[in-house]
Amino acid sequence: MAKLKSKIAADPAVKVTSAGARAKRKPAGRSAYSHAEITEIFRRFSIQRPEPKGELEHVNAFTLLVAVVLSAQATDAGVNKATRALFAIADTPKKMLDLGEDKVGDYIRTIGLWRNKAKNVIALSQALIRDYGGEVPGDRDELTKLPGVGRKTANVVLNMAFGQPTMAVDTHIFRIGNRIRLAPGKTPEQVEDTLVRIIPSEYMRHAHHWLILHGRYVCKARKPECWRCVIADICKSPEKTTDVPAPLVPLEELDEAPNLDQ
Repeated sequence: MAKLKSKIAADPAVKVTSAGARAKRKPAGRSAYSHAEITEIFRRFSIQRPEPKGELEHVNAFTLLVAVVLSAQATDAGVNKATRALFAIADTPKKMLDLGEDKVGDYIRTIGLWRNKAKNVIALSQALIRDYGGEVPGDRDELTKLPGVGRKTANVVLNMAFGQPTMAVDTHIFRIGNRIRLAPGKTPEQVEDTLVRIIPSEYMRHAHHWLILHGRYVCKARKPECWRCVIADICKSPEKTTDVPAPLVPLEELDEAPNLDQ
């Protein structure tokens, strides 16, 4: 029995539960791509979109944080439509707090779960003023202490506002990670762990946006448009319909019409 306990203690894949039961942790899936293939995938993405940008409109780190909180279970286009007028008069935690929950709710009424989100926006504004001098912290642990802020939201803010090489796994990235077998995983955390581990460091800064935009405009949820894919020859998805990659040229923003298929 002592030997068994020793073996379990030495195995990092063994999880001891509070009840004393022991179970194997489920590791993230292994990428189906070699290092050279992954490097080529992101090299092509970098040529196609040299300076990718998020599509949530904001004027500073605070409004970005609010926009990302509001974007849960909502489209970027829907959030932008609601926040343009809001951010014009409340672009700091103090101004948002002065506006009050009811008026914030009036501005974001078209967004799903708006009542709860209005409460969170006011609560996180209070927390920023109370604990951080009205500034958005550039630390994941501190961000996730704020009301309505989870790991994905924190990663988006750290990436876009602070330039940190984070990976925020949304529905698009989760779908792509599994569909093309780039980073298979049953949870967003598993997909995130694999992507952070396999993506070359020189591409990590923009990898989050490249994958989101690829999922939004090409590798769509209902029907992927493989004929538009610049990595069709590398892709290992059993769903793909062609092995011929799309021309590798930079995309102009005007060519990317908004797609509301989330």
